[in-house]
Amino acid sequence: MSDTEQQQAEAQTALAELHQQERELRFDSFGYDEAWQLGLLLVRLGRERSHPIAVEITLGEQRVFHVALPGASADNDDWLERKARVVRRFGHSSLAVQAWFRAGGRDFDRDSRLDPRQFAAHGGCFPLVVGDVLVGVVGVSGLAQVDDHALVIEALREFAAGR
Repeated sequence: MSDTEQQQAEAQTALAELHQQERELRFDSFGYDEAWQLGLLLVRLGRERSHPIAVEITLGEQRVFHVALPGASADNDDWLERKARVVRRFGHSSLAVQAWFRAGGRDFDRDSRLDPRQFAAHGGCFPLVVGDVLVGVVGVSGLAQVDDHALVIEALREFAAGR
């Protein structure tokens, strides 16, 4: 198996896991109060670990939660918006979109035909889905992309378990 084929196979495995997370982490309802609670949970986890992150939650096109912890910068805000645009456009986590392109032997920046200054298929933003409807996006920026994604998943799982 060539390196390219190996990378595609790894991306396909990752994509299956990412899609499973998306099926698992759906809600019966999600509004402003839930956004506040989830945002505070992400802030707590970030502070406990001294992560230099920015956290953002949107409902539709409205930003309803945003916090930058020490060490985060305006660049993190830009990354959040670019990753969230990918989620809103494709309906999947920003990391799943990246894996989908890689599994097909494609590069998102080159092959999506979208402006990379506006769209970033890098881990850290995840769809907020009620039933089968995308109602918003939760995102973290400031860590390595896989770690951004993992922090969001950890928080969503804890949040869901407490509901």
